[in-house]
Amino acid sequence: MLSNLQGVFLKSQERLRQASEMGYGAEDILRSQNADKFRKTVEESIHGENEETRSRIISEYFGYGPLESLFADTEISEILVNGPASVWLERAGKLHQHPDRFLSPSTYTNCFHRLCEKASCQSSVDSPSATGQFEDFRLTIIRQELTRNNHHFSFRRHPKNPWNFDRLLKKDWCTLEEVNLLKAVMQSHKNFMIIGGTGSGKTSLINALLQTVPENERVVVIEDTPEIELPNTSSMKMVTREDPQGILKNIDQAQLLRHALRLRPDRLVMGEVRGVEAKDLLMALATGHGGSFGTLHASDPRQALLRLEMLIQMGAPQWSLPAVRRLIQLSLDYILVVGKSPDGNRKFQGAYKVCSLEENGFLVERIQNIY
Repeated sequence: MLSNLQGVFLKSQERLRQASEMGYGAEDILRSQNADKFRKTVEESIHGENEETRSRIISEYFGYGPLESLFADTEISEILVNGPASVWLERAGKLHQHPDRFLSPSTYTNCFHRLCEKASCQSSVDSPSATGQFEDFRLTIIRQELTRNNHHFSFRRHPKNPWNFDRLLKKDWCTLEEVNLLKAVMQSHKNFMIIGGTGSGKTSLINALLQTVPENERVVVIEDTPEIELPNTSSMKMVTREDPQGILKNIDQAQLLRHALRLRPDRLVMGEVRGVEAKDLLMALATGHGGSFGTLHASDPRQALLRLEMLIQMGAPQWSLPAVRRLIQLSLDYILVVGKSPDGNRKFQGAYKVCSLEENGFLVERIQNIY
């Protein structure tokens, strides 16, 4: 199938070169004022092919090529594109190479620019990376100035319906006893962190937990990329702003947190704690706003606490380690761990209580209930 597509594509390119009256090459199709003429020429060159081949060639020139079938497959959670011949997808937690590919470097580059425009991803030689929203996906692009070969892009699918505990149970993500434990943590109005690696299900757990929030509790969500679903109409979210062109002022999570504290939150939720905002978040949690939480990239509770220490010291380098640890003890009650099992499935891996602060660090214990 792929070799046949390549032959048909090369035939269409030759036809385009013959039809061009102004020196346009195939790589100029999208940006020329003669796009309609080019499309007609392409369609004429593939007139005798079957419908599947015609559709695939048209998508190569004017759509998203081999990616279109992946966008339509809702079982695919991530798509990773490293170059014209390197397209990968994640399904059920496992990575597979897509049997299809882009048919030329020029159509690959055109697709890259088309995606950037559609997702409002502004990148340049000076700012060679960007993120944006494309249909149901979060799109991340990395230009060739950083990769030294091709433009790279990746897509992470946002679920159309937020995760809830019924769906997680059906996916065998956790047991009924663990669901009851997680709900009890939420109802206790204690503060906690959700930890795990990339793609481990941290956002899925946030959305499931927020489904348990009553209508009269106001949640203020802060995140870099809009992924968290609000639990009710009294809640709100704020999203950071980063302008690669440097025209607009950047707004980070620490600034949004200061705004959030003036907005009467019953709970604060931070999509991902990764920088100096850790200090401000934990200070807010230590002085009220019970039942608040965020996520952190870490593989186990001890690593998470160590990472929190480092992030807080980034925001307050003058603080001593005992002062940093004291803040964590005052503000954080539980750590919820998510991850992937050896077969690639996402799993809840346990709840831990931050019990006490000892001479050499924190005492952390795994719990089965909060009573």
